Amino acid sequence: MLRYRVSTSRCPSNIKAQNLTQFSEFHLMGLSDDPNLQPILFGLFLSMYLVTVLGNLLIILAVSSDSHLHTPMYFFLSNLSLADISFTSTTVPKMIVDIQTHNRVISYSGCLTQMSFFMLFGCLDSLLLSMMAYDRFVAICHPLHYQVIMNPRLCSLLVLMSVLMSLLVSQMHNSTVLQFMYFQNVEISHFFCDPSQLFNLACSDTFTNNIVMYFVGAISGFFPISGILFSYYKIVSSILRVPSKGGKYKAFSTCGSHLSVVCLFYGTGLGVYLSSAVSLSPRKCAVASVVYTVVTPMLNPFIYSLRNRDIKRSMWRLHRKTV
Repeated sequence: MLRYRVSTSRCPSNIKAQNLTQFSEFHLMGLSDDPNLQPILFGLFLSMYLVTVLGNLLIILAVSSDSHLHTPMYFFLSNLSLADISFTSTTVPKMIVDIQTHNRVISYSGCLTQMSFFMLFGCLDSLLLSMMAYDRFVAICHPLHYQVIMNPRLCSLLVLMSVLMSLLVSQMHNSTVLQFMYFQNVEISHFFCDPSQLFNLACSDTFTNNIVMYFVGAISGFFPISGILFSYYKIVSSILRVPSKGGKYKAFSTCGSHLSVVCLFYGTGLGVYLSSAVSLSPRKCAVASVVYTVVTPMLNPFIYSLRNRDIKRSMWRLHRKTV
């Protein structure tokens, strides 16, 4: 989940007197300066990254290799797994290298690239979760027309629209940051180039920055969350009309995994946002951000594989083929 804080700082007009720094490179704060913790952090994040990549790759392989899983729900799931791998890969490998080399410097172009991909895949995650909620809505509320409505053409179009909207969000950030000529300092209080940190450091028109952040927040947060809430409102209303308890449980179990992932994704993002608003320590906020940038993509494959019999069967078949 992408989080923003409205920028209220404006750099003074007398730039030289304030000794503001023209952009060339930035210094990332990281998670800790304790040298004894660096080997632990290196091993921890390397193992979490490998688990994330492996788990999501297994989901993609399971869906692509099993013809029984060639359905809209698993089509969206495989795209979500690919987005999760990409989302984590924008931040964690750089952090692992920084820990190993004891060098937290990142060039301006590198920072801009990292921010761009972070926005792209973060927004794509959010939009795909909304598409998956719509898929569950159609499956439960309009089961007789499900195959007609959720046809392969529509599913591909929904994913394509999600990618294009994410690209729009990413390029809006890029075009705005490229207009920044000066920053208050080169110290980014995070372990990666967080877009909100760059906006807060920039010496530019805060009104324009806030408009961009509100627009991006609407595309990547408000509209997807509204779509998910509306879909589940209709789903719950439909399930409550089912007379038998067994029918209710069966209907709701089909969207249990998705609901768990939605709560984890948006819940951790909201928790990080609230903690950053309350806490005055930038490092604590950076540590809290690990939850939605690293932990959430790592847990998604476990949620779907443990709660979904089809995925477990497909993984078992995949395992038998490789042995």
